[in-house]
Amino acid sequence: MTIIKSIWSIFSTLSLIDVLDISILSFIIYKFVKIIRETRAAQLAKGIVFLLAAYLVCDMVHLKTMEFLLSVILNNGFIAILIMFQPELRRTLEKVGRTSVSKISFLSDRSPEHISKWRKAINEICAVCESFSATTTGALIVIEQKTRLGEELETGTIMESIPSVELFENIFYPKAPLHDGAAIIRDGMVLAAGCFLPKPQREQLINKNLGSRHRAAIGMSENSDAIVVVVSEETGTISVAHNGELTRNYTSKSLNKFLSNLIIPNEDKENQKNLPILSDLERIVHEQKFFKRKK
Repeated sequence: MTIIKSIWSIFSTLSLIDVLDISILSFIIYKFVKIIRETRAAQLAKGIVFLLAAYLVCDMVHLKTMEFLLSVILNNGFIAILIMFQPELRRTLEKVGRTSVSKISFLSDRSPEHISKWRKAINEICAVCESFSATTTGALIVIEQKTRLGEELETGTIMESIPSVELFENIFYPKAPLHDGAAIIRDGMVLAAGCFLPKPQREQLINKNLGSRHRAAIGMSENSDAIVVVVSEETGTISVAHNGELTRNYTSKSLNKFLSNLIIPNEDKENQKNLPILSDLERIVHEQKFFKRKK
């Protein structure tokens, strides 16, 4: 009965602010667990829980020396966590920085000219990926979003060119000097080519059958919010890396739909009812040009 009265006294003194405070803390803990579950930090969390349990046991049985040592470890452990898990913390802060604040309409470029540039870029990417898939030509195309890729741009050759099938064919021609790197697209323009991308953080978990292009694509998508399109030079498979995940077996049409949904503002989707027809017509023209040159 005393326990019930104690519990009731706690709940009876709760105010709306207290409920809000607990709800926010619960949400933060949930997000934190969700983030670390797929990283090396998950093992660290288990170790911290073990140390806390050991500290409580030592306190209960009065093991003063062990209690002192564990308290020192726990008190200084925060600095060790910052040093050991700097990459994970950096990625988490980058995700926080990509919040929906920047998606507010007056902060985004939704002008018809900007949208038209992106539509053309998407159509050209899809058309050339289909051609590369048919001829098993390897390609790596990075579509920059909110996170600026200045470090990666410095490793390549600045171009600032309008995207076209012919341009991509020249970049990724097997004997061309830039074909081993990635092409980076910013604001619907090919900004640079021959760029080197970061390695994935969880390389040991990646399928061993995936080559260097796919690994670079996953690494880039882990370190930024970029969309990375890959064409395999072994199988011709079209893949997309986004948010650290690689999805495969795209066609020109499904790739166009995927990129459009991510890049073009939602309110402009209703104005694209004729876009698939236009895309197919452009694709046929590009295919005819491509195979004529091959002959």
